[in-house]
Amino acid sequence: MDGKILDYDFDRHIGVISGSDGQRYKFTGGEFKSKSGPPRAGLPVDFDPLEGNVAMGVYPMAGASHVAPGGKDKIVAALLAFFLGGLGIHKFYLGKTSAGVIMLLCGTIGWLLILPGLIICLIAFIEAIIYLVKDNQAFQDDYVYGTKSWF
Repeated sequence: MDGKILDYDFDRHIGVISGSDGQRYKFTGGEFKSKSGPPRAGLPVDFDPLEGNVAMGVYPMAGASHVAPGGKDKIVAALLAFFLGGLGIHKFYLGKTSAGVIMLLCGTIGWLLILPGLIICLIAFIEAIIYLVKDNQAFQDDYVYGTKSWF
């Protein structure tokens, strides 16, 4: 049966699919059969419905993009890291608020001691390069939807 992923909880590894029959089906991350990325809300899928509204063998539809709507642009993140990285602006853009606050404090008050400010600028420069070199799917998985805040 065809359907679309409505929601997926990365912490508990469970999700919900809206089937073409109008029913909702639960699935676990182990039932998602794709090597090109994790399940995302809005991703069209094909699955086997079981009794009790459970989905088994969940496969993404051919040509479906794993980058969910609301993803962040890696070029924008890299430019922010390169030009405003000493203030942690790229971290705020990616939703990594605590890392952004750390970089903001080290990039402002840290210059009083010189070394913290220099280290933060070096980290931002390295991150700008990493963002540009990483493929888009890996960038989205690591920095946008994942928990990776540094490097």
